Amino acid sequence: MFTGIVESTGRLAQLHLTPQGGRLELRGVAFAEELSLGESVAVNGCCLTVVESGGGGVKFDLLQQTLRLTNLGDLAPGAAVNLERAMQAGARFSGHFVQGHVDTTGRILAWESHGQDCRLEIAVPTEFHRLIIPRGSVTIDGMSLTVAEVKLESVVIWITPHTRAVTNLADAAEGHRVNVEVDMFAKYIEQFLAHRAAAEV
Repeated sequence: MFTGIVESTGRLAQLHLTPQGGRLELRGVAFAEELSLGESVAVNGCCLTVVESGGGGVKFDLLQQTLRLTNLGDLAPGAAVNLERAMQAGARFSGHFVQGHVDTTGRILAWESHGQDCRLEIAVPTEFHRLIIPRGSVTIDGMSLTVAEVKLESVVIWITPHTRAVTNLADAAEGHRVNVEVDMFAKYIEQFLAHRAAAEV
């Protein structure tokens, strides 16, 4: 479980693709020396398991499904990724409950400066719009963000200078694909109501 508060960024060193999936190698990871084999880390909001770490680098194995459902396979060498270690019991909770289970991907439609802030508009598949509400939380590339507006085919989010500076948004551009995880409580509520409705038939 994560909170969507990005601890740091890393850079892609190599992505080795295989018929079974692949291996993701990151460099410049500030907490690489503190990681243990088997520990969970959210990489662009996708929960991955550490298979090797040290010397500022971390390696993760990727499943074919992970490559299919996320933007990790799009990354080019040197690309920045958002990183967060699993939450600790008793620690401050500044974001929202994030599972690290990417629901879908979206594409950046607009990335515009407005004074000190930035307006981010992301095209999200319409089947997920019912689970996203204005002033609710959504996870974009592992960042817990507040939705400002839900449009017909997209969502609008306002980004503060701090968030832009300490995340992979520093490298964002229109057309980039991002990982999207909707609020898990919305998914649970929808599932519960669907089951109750079916039972009443």
